[in-house]
Amino acid sequence: MSPVEKRSVTIRGHRTSYSLEKPFYDDLVAIAATRELTLAALVAEVDETRPRDTNLSSALRLYVLEWAKRGESI
Repeated sequence: MSPVEKRSVTIRGHRTSYSLEKPFYDDLVAIAATRELTLAALVAEVDETRPRDTNLSSALRLYVLEWAKRGESI
């Protein structure tokens, strides 16, 4: 099992952090590249659409999971 790593990002001029295991982070980076987005832009998109009672780290994991379930290539 990969340890959780904390990362920081600036979203709409606001500094925030999220914690992800390396496989989730690697997939998130790959998805951003596939979609021709910066990682910060993808994180901001997920942040904007997540339910307010869901933390950002969980929302990012669920985004990667949903991407994989749809059969999108990473």
